[in-house]
Amino acid sequence: MARLNDDAQWIVLMGFLVSFSFFFLALVINQSTVVGQTTAESVIEFPKNDIRDVRSVIIHSAGFTSIEQKNIQSDIINISLSRKSAVVSYHQPGVPVMLFYNCIAGESYNCTTIHYNNGVTTYHENWTSP
Repeated sequence: MARLNDDAQWIVLMGFLVSFSFFFLALVINQSTVVGQTTAESVIEFPKNDIRDVRSVIIHSAGFTSIEQKNIQSDIINISLSRKSAVVSYHQPGVPVMLFYNCIAGESYNCTTIHYNNGVTTYHENWTSP
């Protein structure tokens, strides 16, 4: 820029400032779009209905016999894993499982511990009924 006069240097300097400003604004707008998109996707990906469905079947099966509960438990685990890619495990009294959490309750209560995990959402519940 040594051979340019003062007006030409000013024009070149303004060109650099304007191009840098456009680059910075494009970067900021691009990042704000990414943040808004991931926030909206996280709301959509929350499996509220899946958790409700699994929970209702587990609670409904609490009054069944031990053999029926074991069959229902294996069906819930297999269907959740194959259709929703979610790991579901729960423990009811009298049903042997590999993964369970301790639940302290009196003798007159039926205590069930539910665990739901689909890789994004983790849900734990201790459900107790008389």
